[in-house]
Amino acid sequence: RRADVAMYAAKEAGSGYEVYDSEMDRHNPARLALISQVRPALDGTEFILHYQPKLYLGDSRVAGVEALIRWEHPDRGLVQPYEFIPLVERTVLLRPLTLYVLNEALRQWHVWDRMGIAVPMAVNLSPRSLLDTQLPDQVNEMLGRWNMPPVALTLELTESFLMSDSGRSTDVLAHLSEIGVQVSIDDFGTGYSSLSYLKRLQVDEIKVDRSFVTNMRADPNDLMIVKATVELGRNLGLRVVAEGVEDAKTWQDLADIGCDVAQGFFLSRPLPPMEMTDWLAVREPNRGRDDPVPAEPVAGALARSPLRAL
Repeated sequence: RRADVAMYAAKEAGSGYEVYDSEMDRHNPARLALISQVRPALDGTEFILHYQPKLYLGDSRVAGVEALIRWEHPDRGLVQPYEFIPLVERTVLLRPLTLYVLNEALRQWHVWDRMGIAVPMAVNLSPRSLLDTQLPDQVNEMLGRWNMPPVALTLELTESFLMSDSGRSTDVLAHLSEIGVQVSIDDFGTGYSSLSYLKRLQVDEIKVDRSFVTNMRADPNDLMIVKATVELGRNLGLRVVAEGVEDAKTWQDLADIGCDVAQGFFLSRPLPPMEMTDWLAVREPNRGRDDPVPAEPVAGALARSPLRAL
């Protein structure tokens, strides 16, 4: 049974082989106990969202925020998504959890919009959610419920989705694009997908994986990958986001090579709603959804923040 677990882990990772580890075994007693607590956690609102901002590298405008799920477990404390999302993806709980996250993110967008702070919202989507043909209608209904323009919502998919794409998921993604929702490919550069998908699937954005961005100053190969990705995005008319920006020098290097947007601890760690509201209020005072955003050097924006760059 453990060899079987390792085999499926190798297939999912595309690595060709894996050594068994109890963490990859969804039948591990501890993991089974955790997954059994997901439904009560949903009913008890133990799941919360934190938000991480993104800034345009050209003028430091706020480009949007990314919603990131956390589990406030009564016994284990704050549980990170990598500990429970892979388990949920294999169960019928994926749909209710996905809808909960989407609704909560859009509700928070509506709260900010009413405060005069209208920034685009990004939400991570499991590739398995694209097998749910009802998803586009449910997203459209939520957009109407919270009076949110479709273009203000970005759905992020990992690049592994392109490798396992099926006709059914392509249709769901096409319907979401027809609604006007933006589509982003996360962890770009870590998979082996065909670049032709970027055009065929009407992708709007690609996110350079943090592993390349974090090491780009130390590793010339990582720097070349980041440069090539930025150039690819420019040629295809796609927005390019660099994740994992942790210092001012990396920010400046990305700006110099023409990357569009940055995200990472240099700007802010993921914050709970109230703290994110304060962070945005400093930079987006009385900004409506149709108002232009004043440009401001990033140094000035960060200097006025109680959360300095790490």
